[in-house]
Amino acid sequence: MSIRVLPPPGAPRALAAAQLSNSVGDGAYYVSSALYFTRVVGLSPTQIGLGLTVAWAIGSVAGVPLGALADRRGPRGTSVLLALATAAAVGAFLFVRSFPLFVVAAVVYAVAQCGLAAARQALLAGLVPPPERTAVLAHLQSTLNAGLALGAAIGGLALRHDTAEAYRAVLALDAAGFLLCGAVLLRLPPLPRTPAAAVGGPRLAVLRDRPYAVVALLNAVLLLRMPLLSLAIPLWTVERTAAPGWLVSALFVLNTLAVMAFQVRMARGVSGPATAVRAVRRSGLVMFASCAVFAASAAVFSPWAAAAVLVVGAVLQVIAEMQQSAGAWQIGFALAPARHVGQYQGFFGTGVPVARTAGPLLLTWLLVTWGVPGWLVLGAVFLAASLLMGPAVRWARRAGAAAREPGHTAPAEGPAVAVG
Repeated sequence: MSIRVLPPPGAPRALAAAQLSNSVGDGAYYVSSALYFTRVVGLSPTQIGLGLTVAWAIGSVAGVPLGALADRRGPRGTSVLLALATAAAVGAFLFVRSFPLFVVAAVVYAVAQCGLAAARQALLAGLVPPPERTAVLAHLQSTLNAGLALGAAIGGLALRHDTAEAYRAVLALDAAGFLLCGAVLLRLPPLPRTPAAAVGGPRLAVLRDRPYAVVALLNAVLLLRMPLLSLAIPLWTVERTAAPGWLVSALFVLNTLAVMAFQVRMARGVSGPATAVRAVRRSGLVMFASCAVFAASAAVFSPWAAAAVLVVGAVLQVIAEMQQSAGAWQIGFALAPARHVGQYQGFFGTGVPVARTAGPLLLTWLLVTWGVPGWLVLGAVFLAASLLMGPAVRWARRAGAAAREPGHTAPAEGPAVAVG
């Protein structure tokens, strides 16, 4: 079996280089930032949780207007500015010494990150032909996981030394990574944009697109799988099963390596809305099976048998994750009007911060507190959302086709202007 590690030359490879440059620092930041904020800055875990919840809530709202800014001013220049803003926010953490300043820096960080994700998607849409986008996004996801894994190893060194200098070095690395990301993005060609005055219609058109909102909501539900691996499964493993505690780390490594190795292959068959809907539907079925297997792990009393059941559940979970990701990428792009890709991607991308904000509390209550029935309920929720995606996508496509009919009042295209 051959696995193509690098994306095609040109814009896809440059986008992958930008992804790698900041994901290494992010991986180190994710594993060590909590201890930096508690042991060096002096914040309590409650303050950290509250500050990050507020920050990501604001960031999820900011993604749409910043995506619209990328549409109007050009995705390349907007991406570069937001990469620099993210670097500045990470650098500001080096000087934070109080809770209010932490919240301010965290808000800037979350807003810039959400806006950068939307602008990057608009940049990719302008540089990569539609039939190739899902494959390129699969390469970018593999690159992201590789960078996060390498960064997590670097962050582990900081944890081992457990000094203020080691944690500050991680923050400096992350800030430098975003600076490098901005420099790489700046080397990409400028893209045409449509001036706001020539576009017409509502400035934030996505907020009036009810079918797309339903699709985005269903995607947000499916993204509840994100805190599953980072929070719910570790707590479940330790508190509800006989499996050894170190298995938590092994399951994380399994997920990371699987996405690195197989995400591109898993996305190959997804080339349009129909195949994307089928991929999402399959992901829901596999995710339901995964939840059932995780639930069964509580009934196995041998440590090694429980570990084996958890590994099976984790394998099913990562298969569902890769299928859902491939389908969602295609759906998010296919339903977005060409002139509004940035704001539509910003809206579609709100599912990530929403899942990160609401997911931990919901999954902790549902799985750790409620137990086995909670896993079955969660699996049913995933399955229902995946099955509803097909009708929602068809509704959105019909609405989009109606908006393009000659008798429908549509915004004028306006002249294209090359910008950064």
